[in-house]
Amino acid sequence: MAIVFGLQRFFHDIRYHRERYRQFIGISFVILISVVGKPEELLFFTGLAFVFLGIAVRLWSSGHIKKNRVLATDGPYAFVRHPLYVGNITLGFGFALASSLWWSLPLLILILLVFYPQAVRREDENLHHMFKKDWEQWRTETPALIPRISRYRKAQGGRWSFTQSLRQNGEPIIALFLLFWLYFLSLGLH
Repeated sequence: MAIVFGLQRFFHDIRYHRERYRQFIGISFVILISVVGKPEELLFFTGLAFVFLGIAVRLWSSGHIKKNRVLATDGPYAFVRHPLYVGNITLGFGFALASSLWWSLPLLILILLVFYPQAVRREDENLHHMFKKDWEQWRTETPALIPRISRYRKAQGGRWSFTQSLRQNGEPIIALFLLFWLYFLSLGLH
């Protein structure tokens, strides 16, 4: 009975307080598929490329953020409004491929569908509240998650800061964490 109540509480919290669980679930996903993964060489190295791409997108994105001071609309923010989420999705896809587990991709899709629509909405609401008309203009020109490559020229403006990229969102810790679990997963290569 206690287990049923605990599960009900967990699903209630996820439904109404998703933001609190998004990172925990993402980290748990990476650890789970790294521990139980049975990597096949081709899938592992294809997934590895996606993981590195995801890390690069996150580093690039975090180097353009002027959190709560200036609306970031250059660099990766010229292509999509939420490039850090795009980096996370790319990382998750990479780990799912690298694990070679048939169920990892459907699980990732489920996690993304449960957590990311609300995260995108909340982030957009916060940015709209802070930056009003600038955000409205940017929103009409820039998709949320699917990059618009035609905005290449817009992306060239602005300044990227390596130092800021390393400090923002704990990027070095995230990258090291991911690389550790990639290494762990690679130990099981066939």
